[in-house]
Amino acid sequence: MGVRFLFVVTALILLAGCSAEKKAMKSFRYGKYESVIDYYKGISRKDPNNGKANYYIAESYRLSNRIKESEPFYAKAGGKGVNSDSVKLYYAKSLQANSKYDEARSVLEELESDTKDEKMKDRARVELDGINYLDKLAQKKSYYKIKNLEAINTPFTEYAPVYSNNELYFTSSRSNAKIYEATGTPFTDLYKAETNGANVNVNTIAPLPGFINESNINEGCITFTPDGKTMIFAKGNNGRRKGAMDVDLYLSRFRNGEWSEPTPININQPDAWESTPAMSPDGRTLYFSSNRKGGFGGLDIYSAQMDGRGRFGRVRNLGPEINTAGSELFPYVSENGKLYFSSDTHPGYGMLDIFVVNRANGKTVVENLGQPVNSPADDFGMFLFKPDRGFFTSNRDGGKGDDDIYTFVNEDPNLKVVNYYLQGITYMIRKDSTREILPNTMVSLLDAEGEVMQDFVTGNDGKFLFRVYENEDYTLLGETDGFITKRQNYTTVGKSVPLESLKELVTTITLDTILVLDRKERNKIFVLENIYFDYNESYIRADAAKELDKLVTLLNDNSDLKIEMGSHTDSVASDAYNIELSQRRAESTVTYLIKKGIDPARLVAKGYGESKPIARNTNPDGSDNPDGRQRNRRTEFKILEIGALIKKDGEDDDERYFRNELKKNENDNDND
Repeated sequence: MGVRFLFVVTALILLAGCSAEKKAMKSFRYGKYESVIDYYKGISRKDPNNGKANYYIAESYRLSNRIKESEPFYAKAGGKGVNSDSVKLYYAKSLQANSKYDEARSVLEELESDTKDEKMKDRARVELDGINYLDKLAQKKSYYKIKNLEAINTPFTEYAPVYSNNELYFTSSRSNAKIYEATGTPFTDLYKAETNGANVNVNTIAPLPGFINESNINEGCITFTPDGKTMIFAKGNNGRRKGAMDVDLYLSRFRNGEWSEPTPININQPDAWESTPAMSPDGRTLYFSSNRKGGFGGLDIYSAQMDGRGRFGRVRNLGPEINTAGSELFPYVSENGKLYFSSDTHPGYGMLDIFVVNRANGKTVVENLGQPVNSPADDFGMFLFKPDRGFFTSNRDGGKGDDDIYTFVNEDPNLKVVNYYLQGITYMIRKDSTREILPNTMVSLLDAEGEVMQDFVTGNDGKFLFRVYENEDYTLLGETDGFITKRQNYTTVGKSVPLESLKELVTTITLDTILVLDRKERNKIFVLENIYFDYNESYIRADAAKELDKLVTLLNDNSDLKIEMGSHTDSVASDAYNIELSQRRAESTVTYLIKKGIDPARLVAKGYGESKPIARNTNPDGSDNPDGRQRNRRTEFKILEIGALIKKDGEDDDERYFRNELKKNENDNDND
């Protein structure tokens, strides 16, 4: 009987242990890291070298942004199912966070040498480069002066300061009694206070309304449109769905003296973390951080364009120059167009450092701000309320609490801010060849690689405005219903002003241009410039290919056009000869376009010979007119059809007819 009793008690203990471990693993999946730490610390006290217990303690500290505390546990982490490469990587990161750079270097060198994973090998190299960069960073001259904003900080967390309409908005856990299970600290809420620059009136500190702040949910970073009437902020971490993954961006508008009920914005993804939003100074671009699929690492910075109705589109990853295999977050664009952000992987001190993106001749250069702005701790949340002063956040030693808000002044005597803008007007051409303003046109600014940088929809005045940078090449892309989508080059090369000539801290330079769009009209003819053929030849020369490539782009931008490629000659030689020669040349241009990917069904070749001159081949006295003959030796394209659906491979005429009818019905419905 005693043996049976002992067996039952032992079984109950084992079952209780299994149940507790299952509960801990469930907590880990849901981001309730504090309870995971408590459970596995109980195991590690009895068995200090338990690899599994140490692993989950270390991971829980790291995932709850306490990687400093994870160091001794990563040192002993391991066991079945634990990836030794990732343990070494994060052990090195925890050593960096504790300023043990030589030890971190040794761990990373071992990882680079031993791992069979090429991505992990690359990551180790990047981290090693970052540590080796510290010597160079130490030599960097800094003009920043920083100060803890003691008037606003508490023993709790204060972070992500934002200045709007003489008010300082920030995030804090100062007065929330509910505990967030991921960190064991109170949930965060949004606050505001009246301020004159960095002089905060502490008597005005107050939380935002209750329908924005909820006691059992973290409200995070906030941003505003330039007029201060639209706010976007992060909200989540309630544990109801997937714990730490449950973070979305919300929008509220200030109407009739109060903020509206916040609603999720349309770019949120259900299985992703979206946070740290920041509006551009012109109020048209939203920057944010996300771990959505398709990125380069843990958290990447994205941009999205906001239209006049407050909806967002054209979500774009900022690319590998900004985003790394680690995490990038807390983006901010200052008035001079510079992007600031924080990263734990760009070369720095080991945790989050603040970086600035400088543009030089169209290239992106990421620069660590160095000390004293950055430190071995987390440094993030940059915001400038003047070109030479602002706020940021840090949890460095010597603060009043967890995260503290700091102020800074940039005393660089050579600091000069030059803002370059490109303004223009969209036009169309009347039948009398005069210009008329073309309203409601989407104009996009593309960089030298063809990536969209900014969008602008013109109003009734046809005006558009873009921020541009010195010594860069751009393309303006204009499109609106009923007109041919057009691309037009623009360059700022040679148009910058020398900094030594400037006396003011801030200078604004405005450049001017126009963009003329042509109507989509059947039988409308366009002459292609610089399409030349050698004498009695029809092959495409290199100079002609460049011009035809522009036509390829136009046809790709206007996929509803079917065109005729027309070739013309002068009056030298017989009519029959010129017809045959021009036909060969027209067919040659069509063949070139097809090789470039244009559907043959959209193209017709037509040789006109000398039958349609646009200038005299001879002068009135009968002498030769070489200028006129050159004008007549031209290549044109004519619009044959607009909106026609091209017959697909394997599709019969009836199928094409019904597809056409379906598209007509769709167009009719759109116009209703």
